[in-house]
Amino acid sequence: MLMLSGSLFMLQVYDRVLPSRSVPTLVALIILVAVLYAFQGILEAVRARVLTRIGAGIEETISSRVFGCVVRLPLRTRDRGEGLQALRDLDQVSGFLSGPGPAALFDLPWMPLYVVICFLFHPWIGVAALIGALLLVSLTVLTDRLVRGPTKAMSRFSTSRSAIAQSSTRNAEVLAAMGMGERLASRWSRANADFREAQERASDLTSGLGAVSRILRMMLQSMVLALGAYLVIHQQATPGIIIASSILTSRALAPIELVIAHWKGFLNARQSWRRLDDLFAALPALESGMELPAPTGELSVESISVVAPGDRRLVVQDVEFSLRAGSGVGVIGPSGSGKSSLARALVGVWPVMRGKVRLDGAALEQWPARSLGRHIGYLPQDVELFAGTVGQNIARFDDDAVPATIIAAARAAGVHEMILRLPEGYRTEIGESGAALSAGQRQRVALARALFGDPFLVVLDEPNSNLDAAGDQALKQAIEGIKARGGIVIVVAHRPSALAALDHLLVLGGGRQQAFGPKSEIARQALQPAAVPLHAVGTAG
Repeated sequence: MLMLSGSLFMLQVYDRVLPSRSVPTLVALIILVAVLYAFQGILEAVRARVLTRIGAGIEETISSRVFGCVVRLPLRTRDRGEGLQALRDLDQVSGFLSGPGPAALFDLPWMPLYVVICFLFHPWIGVAALIGALLLVSLTVLTDRLVRGPTKAMSRFSTSRSAIAQSSTRNAEVLAAMGMGERLASRWSRANADFREAQERASDLTSGLGAVSRILRMMLQSMVLALGAYLVIHQQATPGIIIASSILTSRALAPIELVIAHWKGFLNARQSWRRLDDLFAALPALESGMELPAPTGELSVESISVVAPGDRRLVVQDVEFSLRAGSGVGVIGPSGSGKSSLARALVGVWPVMRGKVRLDGAALEQWPARSLGRHIGYLPQDVELFAGTVGQNIARFDDDAVPATIIAAARAAGVHEMILRLPEGYRTEIGESGAALSAGQRQRVALARALFGDPFLVVLDEPNSNLDAAGDQALKQAIEGIKARGGIVIVVAHRPSALAALDHLLVLGGGRQQAFGPKSEIARQALQPAAVPLHAVGTAG
């Protein structure tokens, strides 16, 4: 309602002050309109602050949920670039809500009131304002239809462009060593060109239609001014109506112009919200579950079958075995036989399609995620460390970790002395992905991380792929230490040295279990014709 202040002020000046030549009336009107403008400014500032806090509040409310989906999404789909899209969507939604776009949408419902007041000035002025409003509304609908396609394409090309850039960053050494930089740059340039073309199309449409709406509003304002003058000439309106109706018509149509100007941002925010909604539906929030006693007795694998994320083909089928506390098994077989897939299923990284993995009789999904993580140690085939100190990585970034437990894990992995030789020991910053460490050092620090807190089940996937003789010896001692304290260790390996401290072997072939039993017995079977090749077991006995 305060938006009417300017129109009513002009109406009173022309119809009251000028005919009466009353300075006190003019002063009173100035004081009144100044107070009204002050209130309007305060309310607009408050609305802007409220919108900013609404955007921040929504981001604060769902940011943890979005990050959880970012972490879980690569475990459900092959496309790892989609996860980062969720973070961009969150920024898009909160950024739009914090900007001037919603304010234009809030002003839009008041447009009929302004048109009605124009009718009160004179029916013809109301008709002119109504025709202008209908034209601008039509432009808004046209903007939505024309901009929607380029906006979706822009989002799709942005994801593709980011995925190429991220993969190139991760493999910078390979690109530099093998001269692939220019070819990857060419791929990125093509993706960037597609993105830029879609962006230009959306911007051109939005700016073009926005310009049309502004020109139309200015033209309509002038036409209303001319119409008011015509009515005054024929003594059907007062002189104040000429200016007041022109200002009021402009005020009535301004929200539509603002909506068109911010329509691309609105579409982006709406699409982002829909993608977040779909993401939350695909990845429901994890239930906390009930705390269970720490496992101490047995690992039971009950005829499990595993499917890779984003695929329907079974990579592991009908694997079944059990291990008692204090025992260990080596998983062997040719490349592509499903060893790493089995390892991921055993620690709950990949879901089990059929069967169950149980710790002391409780299936993995019955455990709360946080408490299950305390009982599991996992060293993946592709070791990834996080930016931070060596101590933080070993402690799994637990701020409450006691230094003694960090050192105990490092000693169990045989890496304590190596860490002490680093520039700042356990406080040494290792950089993104552990870039400050060698491949062997990263693998040994990751082994210490897997052993942190003395987990009951420890799964090691190719733990000695980057180790020297000293590292192999430390690995053997770590495996023996796990068994000695009553834990269970599972080692996926090609090199025989990793199997020396184990007492069972599991042989996989084509994703199926070929044999399981004591190491000496399985190794003896490996010597038989048409059995597992000798190099797959080596001198494991």
